[in-house]
Amino acid sequence: MRELIVTRGKKVTFFKLSSKERPDDDTLAAAMLGPTGNLRAPAIRKGKKLIVGFNEDAYGEFFGE
Repeated sequence: MRELIVTRGKKVTFFKLSSKERPDDDTLAAAMLGPTGNLRAPAIRKGKKLIVGFNEDAYGEFFGE
């Protein structure tokens, strides 16, 4: 993955995974995992991007609509 997009309600967080400023694995896991320790839903991969969670605006941007 080169980009990770995590949504929680109206909050959208973008992570560049191919940059030198890539967050550590613990930070990424905390963003992607829900309170039960499972990957938050929905999780969709498109090419080298992954979006976790649901936000209508982020999905529009993610799918180019």
